[in-house]
Amino acid sequence: MIEETVRAWVAGWALSRATPVPIEQPWGLYVEVPGNPAEAGRHVLPEAEESLVRAAAGAVSEPRTWLKTLAEPETIEPWLPDGWVVGWEHTGHLMATDLLATDPVAPEGYTVTVETSGAVTFFRVLDAAGEQAAKGQMAVVGDAVVVDRVATEEAHRRRGLGGLVLRTIADRALGEGAVFGVLAASDAGRALYETLGWKKHSTLSAGIYQPLATAVS
Repeated sequence: MIEETVRAWVAGWALSRATPVPIEQPWGLYVEVPGNPAEAGRHVLPEAEESLVRAAAGAVSEPRTWLKTLAEPETIEPWLPDGWVVGWEHTGHLMATDLLATDPVAPEGYTVTVETSGAVTFFRVLDAAGEQAAKGQMAVVGDAVVVDRVATEEAHRRRGLGGLVLRTIADRALGEGAVFGVLAASDAGRALYETLGWKKHSTLSAGIYQPLATAVS
């Protein structure tokens, strides 16, 4: 089940970010991330085994390549070869939930807009002046919806807008045949998602290939 969840997340993330289709590798999946100055691509390993992490990292020659797997960062740190660093600040949480319809209503003074482009649906919460207060996007993969880029503008926080976005996404995804949701959350995001019934499956750690940076340090 966890491998299916990871694969759904990778496929949906690739759709959401408009990257090329993920490529099968012996250790998992590889996604090219063109045009991103911080990340050339990422290997995603559904299983955090030492041999698989070493094999994936050892196959990398392009700087700014990432490796993500379901483990604590201190677990994978000794497995990473020279030139790699642990992305401590990029440690996240793989989370999932069964979808429930709630027919959410925007708070007074706010409206929700929904726009679909290709395989991705974009959600925006606008204030009374028509300015963006919160946002999120989704991509449906089979019976899963991958939730991505949920954020609330600082001036509009603590008003339930993040929850509004997530519940609106759930209702829309149910209408498109999805039955469960999956996402990768930051620490702050995790706190919000847990209040809405999302559950953490695993820590999602990151390794980054930075040979010049590690050589200098």
